[in-house]
Amino acid sequence: MLSAKTTSAASPRLRVRLFHWVAPVLEPGGRSPKRFQTIRKGFFPSASLSSETSCRCATPVQEPVLPRVSPMVAFLPAALLIAVFAAGPIVASDRARPETTGMIDQRAEAAIRDALAWLASRQHEDGSFGSGDLRGNTAVTALCGMAFLAGGSTPNRGPHGEQVDRAVEYLLAHTEQSGLIINRRATSQGPMYGQGFATMFLAECYGMSRRPELREKLVRAVKLIVDSQNSEGGWRYWPDSTDADISVTICQIMALRAARNAGIHVPKQTVDRCVEYVKKCQNPDGGFTYMLGDRRESLFPRSAAGVVVLYSAGIHEGEELAKGLEYLMRFVPDGKPERESPHYYYGQYYGVQAMWHAGGDRWKKWYPAARDDLLARRAAGVPYWTSPHTADYATAMACIVLQVPYDYLPIFQR
Repeated sequence: MLSAKTTSAASPRLRVRLFHWVAPVLEPGGRSPKRFQTIRKGFFPSASLSSETSCRCATPVQEPVLPRVSPMVAFLPAALLIAVFAAGPIVASDRARPETTGMIDQRAEAAIRDALAWLASRQHEDGSFGSGDLRGNTAVTALCGMAFLAGGSTPNRGPHGEQVDRAVEYLLAHTEQSGLIINRRATSQGPMYGQGFATMFLAECYGMSRRPELREKLVRAVKLIVDSQNSEGGWRYWPDSTDADISVTICQIMALRAARNAGIHVPKQTVDRCVEYVKKCQNPDGGFTYMLGDRRESLFPRSAAGVVVLYSAGIHEGEELAKGLEYLMRFVPDGKPERESPHYYYGQYYGVQAMWHAGGDRWKKWYPAARDDLLARRAAGVPYWTSPHTADYATAMACIVLQVPYDYLPIFQR
C-alpha cells in the first residue's frame, strides 16, 4: 500500500503526475470520498483535505467522482508503483514524451531554473508580485504562481512550494464577498483580467492546499464570472460591462475550464455562448477581431487567444480551428523587429498553448522557434525578462511558455 513514507521519496513533480493516474486505479469504484481522501493523503501528506475534494482526472461534477477502470487494472501490483517512486527525482529526459524529447534543452533548463529562482526572490511579504503601480496586481501574482506550478511545484511542496502557497494566500485575502478577486490599490487595466488569471490559478491549486476556504472562495469567483457574462456571450473589463472583447473573454473561459477540471460546476450554456461569441469574432483570414461592435484587422496576439478559446471549450476540429491555426503559422517566432509588439509575451503565452494543442508538425516547428526567440530576448547576464508590464510579468510568462513541454499544468493538458 502507498503511504506518505513511500511517496515522500518521490520528487514533487512525479508525485503530482502519478496521483492523477494512480487514484482511479486504487479506488476503481470512484464513489468513496473517505477512500479518496486516504489515497490523496498518501501522495500529499501535508494537505488537509475535505470530502469535497475532487481529482483533476474526475468528471467535472460537484461531488468527487473518480473514473472507473478495468478490474484487471485495479490489480496492478503495488510493488510496481513503489518502484517508480523509489527511483527518485526525474530529469528532463525522463519527463519527455516522443514529441517533446529535446525540446527543453540545457540552455532552456538553465534559463528556467535561474528565472524561477529570481522570480521567487521578487515575492513581497504579503505574497504578491509586481512592482511600481502594478505591485500587488492580482493578474501578475497569479501568473507568477502559474510559472511555479508549470515547473512542478504545488502549495508547500517542491522547490517553490512556499511561493505558491503564499500567492494562494494573497489571492484568497483579496477575494471579496461578491467573488471579485482584486487589490483595489493596485493599477489594473480592468478587474476581469485579474479575475480570470487569479481564478485559473486558484482552480489549479484546489485540492492541494490546506486552506479550507479555498473551495468556498473559488466557487464564489466562478459564480461571479458566470453571472457577469453579457448578452454578447463574452466578457469585458468590468463585471457589469454590456459589451465584450476577445482578450478578456479568453481569460474567463480559461478560468472556467480550470474550475471545471477541478470539480467546480460550470453551466454548459455559459461555455456554449462563449464559443458562439468567439466564432463570430473570427475574420475571413482566420484571425480574430477585438470586438464585434468594432471589427478590426486580425492581429497575432488576440488571434492566438481566440484559437485557445476553441480548444479550451473542447473544440478540436472544424473550419474555424483550421483557419485559425493556418493564420497563426504566419507568425512563427523569428526574432524580427517588425514582429515586436507591446503584447509580445501575451501572444507567445497563447501561441504556444495553441500549438501544443494542435500537436504534430505545427508544434515541432513552433516551440523550438519560440524557445530560441525567448532566450535571445533575455539580456546577457541577467536571469529575467523585461516588459512595460513589469519584469515579474514578463519573466512569469516566459517561464510558462518554456515549460509547456513538461505538461504539468492540467489546464494546458490535451
